[in-house]
Amino acid sequence: MDSIEQKNNLETILDESSNLSLNQIRRLLNKMNASEIAHMLESSPPKQRNLLFSLLKTEEEGDVLFELGEEIQQDLISNISDEELAEAVKELELDEIVDILQNLPEERMKMILSSMSKIDRKRIEIGLTFPENTAGGLLNTDVISVRPDNSIDLVISYLRDQKKLPDSTDKIFVVNDDNEYLGELSIGEIVTKEPKMIVREIMQTESPALNVNMEDKEVATIFERNDLVSSAVVDDQGKLLGRITIDDVVDVIREDADQNLLGMAGVAEDTFAPPGRAAKSRVFWLSMNLITAFIAASTINLFQDAIDKVVYLAVLMPIVASMGGVAATQTLTIVLRGLTLEQINTSNIGWLFKRELAVSIINGIVLSILVGFSTFFWFGDKILAILISCALVINLISSVIAGILVPLVLRKINQDPAIGGSVVVTTVTDVIGFISFLGLATIYLI
Repeated sequence: MDSIEQKNNLETILDESSNLSLNQIRRLLNKMNASEIAHMLESSPPKQRNLLFSLLKTEEEGDVLFELGEEIQQDLISNISDEELAEAVKELELDEIVDILQNLPEERMKMILSSMSKIDRKRIEIGLTFPENTAGGLLNTDVISVRPDNSIDLVISYLRDQKKLPDSTDKIFVVNDDNEYLGELSIGEIVTKEPKMIVREIMQTESPALNVNMEDKEVATIFERNDLVSSAVVDDQGKLLGRITIDDVVDVIREDADQNLLGMAGVAEDTFAPPGRAAKSRVFWLSMNLITAFIAASTINLFQDAIDKVVYLAVLMPIVASMGGVAATQTLTIVLRGLTLEQINTSNIGWLFKRELAVSIINGIVLSILVGFSTFFWFGDKILAILISCALVINLISSVIAGILVPLVLRKINQDPAIGGSVVVTTVTDVIGFISFLGLATIYLI
């Protein structure tokens, strides 16, 4: 199905005015793949989402559940029986089953596992022992390995005996008799080399395997830098446990991007989450923002006498605070991106700080001149124009310090800088903006 037809089917199903019968909707669903159906469910309010999911065949439910975000996935799973869930996931790959089961209550997880074969249950239980955000949480055991003393002819015969290679198989792995990882052998090498050659002669040893405890973000970085399609995963003793493929890494990248985007606004929820749940997920950072707003207000209160005597200070002070907040957010975004991509480290943070400081000084001079002239023409007060220009430069410089130091400090204390960073830097620039402008006004105008 081409993309235009997919979009039309999606819009038709989601359009409440289309008045489709359940059979008509079911026929449209049958024309869509799992990722398209998942996108449609994520684009639907809860009541409509539950109805659409109920129209799927049981054998389709597992693929669709895996494609969904965790919150929606768990909502839908809560509405189906253990027997239906066990049937839905039984054809999925190991890492996909683990992703679904690891978020279930323990009792329900045990119930699902008990309905599986002993071999499958053991494989899944091994996968469940690894944290979700590690290489172990991403690995799949559908791995093909050979010995270094095998001939290429023997390897080809072995591959043919498999009937079907696992998805995204671009290489197989070489291990010794103790299952210790030695290297990898690309499918291209197997096809093009002489059948009598030995695996040891052509295998690649310069690509190290991924440790099972490595963070998933680091795994994604390695895949991106080395253009990998798959990679071996080993334990601390170097023994081959499985492999990670690019489709799993793409999911990590997407989830990380979603979390960073939502985190900067202090939001972490399904787009169509019920009002109560949405309010609960947002209230903490709204409360934190309220606290910081009181801090900024108390700063203003320190200069109440100055504001009473020179009323137009109240008109101008939001300009300084607002400009500082925007500048700090720009720097914060640059730093967050650098931290996410692992581009920032102790060797270059000093250079970045100097660069951002230079940018803030240049922008501060240009904008202060603009603001100063505007203030002079507005109020006809030369001293006031000079004071607001100076305050603006001070606050823009402070915005750089806050935009760089705050995310680094938050990360140092194991807090997500994407979530709390914007609240903290905004407070810093507000407070410094008010103090610098109102403080200078108190000295020179009162």
